[in-house]
Amino acid sequence: MRDYSYRDSNVLQLQGTNAEQVTIRAKALVFVDPVSQEIHRYLEHVAPSDAPVLIIGETGTGKELVARHIHQLSGRKGPFVAVNCGAISEQLAESELFGHEVGAFTGATMRREGWFESANGGTLFLDEIGDLPLTLQVKLLRVLQEREVVRLGSRKSIPVDIRLVAATNVDLTDAVSAGLFRLDLLYRLNIAQLRLPPLRERPKDIMPLAVHFLGLYSQRLKRLRPEISEAARRALESYSWPGNIREVENVIHFSLLVARESEIRPEHLKLNGVSGTATQAVGAGASKLTPVEQISSAVRTLLDEPGDNLFNELERLIVDEAFRRSRYNQVRAASALGISRNVLRTLLKKHGYLGDKPDELSDGGDREPPNWNLAAAP
Repeated sequence: MRDYSYRDSNVLQLQGTNAEQVTIRAKALVFVDPVSQEIHRYLEHVAPSDAPVLIIGETGTGKELVARHIHQLSGRKGPFVAVNCGAISEQLAESELFGHEVGAFTGATMRREGWFESANGGTLFLDEIGDLPLTLQVKLLRVLQEREVVRLGSRKSIPVDIRLVAATNVDLTDAVSAGLFRLDLLYRLNIAQLRLPPLRERPKDIMPLAVHFLGLYSQRLKRLRPEISEAARRALESYSWPGNIREVENVIHFSLLVARESEIRPEHLKLNGVSGTATQAVGAGASKLTPVEQISSAVRTLLDEPGDNLFNELERLIVDEAFRRSRYNQVRAASALGISRNVLRTLLKKHGYLGDKPDELSDGGDREPPNWNLAAAP
């Protein structure tokens, strides 16, 4: 069994029987799971360049932490400046990004530099880039091309040297189709793309994150750090974490508030509304049952209060899990389920994964997950 040794709020090491060590920096940014290690290798390759990076991922997956890590690896001497495009007022967005001169608009009583100037020599991180108004997308494109900004109320251009990292949790291609995002800006941003997988796709990061937050909040609460019981560990590792890293932080923080003992147990974990008693029962009994027995027990529970579409829901769950874990490869998914590829294709069509036309994602089966782009950047 590996031991997760907490050292301080910024460094965590994973130690194994062969003295394997993986250092985790930037607070909650971890690279323990093989998927995360692949991402880290990709970041090391693209960070030293000046190419824009587009990070795509669910809420709570750590997109800003990755952006900060890119900045740290880049060697740029200027600051890291983070801007949430979704939180900027549309009326003030241009001033916030590009700055303004005195009298540029009502209330502009002093000169102010924008975020681009503030990040000069460093990295500008634009989170939720898909929420940027179309009028500003045009000006952003010009800034990226000309590498200079013009403040509101001024005609003088100011050179800027910034590395742009943008992030989104929406599909910008769909936004382009809907007329909400400029295609030319997408091309300019999408030179080096990174899909940041959700935590459920990198499960070996779960425990290092849990241990990190356990140490962090133990220090803040000025109490001895408790251990995580085996039952609680199993509950943490088997949970799907829809809120990703942010949810891990909240669950561990809450567990320290309610656990008065020297050990974190399943009943101390608030996992997506699951009661402590139910979580404890799952954790305590999981080690005594085979996976099939656990599924059988869960099905019996579901049958006590059957839904209108229980069979289809279970069928979809199985197909979804197999298809995702095989990285959307039909041959491997069919093999894992012990069915033929034709049967799998029928199920995929039934549950909306494939279209009825031959050219709609149903031509051969073998493909990468959507937006999975870890190829070396140009």
